[in-house]
Amino acid sequence: MAKESMKAREVKRERMVAQFADKRKALKEAGDYIGLQKLPKNASPVRLHNRCKLTGRPKGYMRLFGVSRINFREMASNGLIPGVRKSSW
Repeated sequence: MAKESMKAREVKRERMVAQFADKRKALKEAGDYIGLQKLPKNASPVRLHNRCKLTGRPKGYMRLFGVSRINFREMASNGLIPGVRKSSW
């Protein structure tokens, strides 16, 4: 389980990216790179990192489902993900 501070930091970044998205787009179209540099660092979408929605784990993230590989396997085994079945032969 990830630290709560790391999860909170990621949520803060997501909010900031959404807040400055229009301004960033306008500055980029105008070619005003000085204005872009004056924006907060966390307003850049490049700084976002995918994390598991359940545990906050940063590695082994499965984009299609929004969870880490570990949680995905548990959920698939329990039949909690529709259309996914654990193979066995």
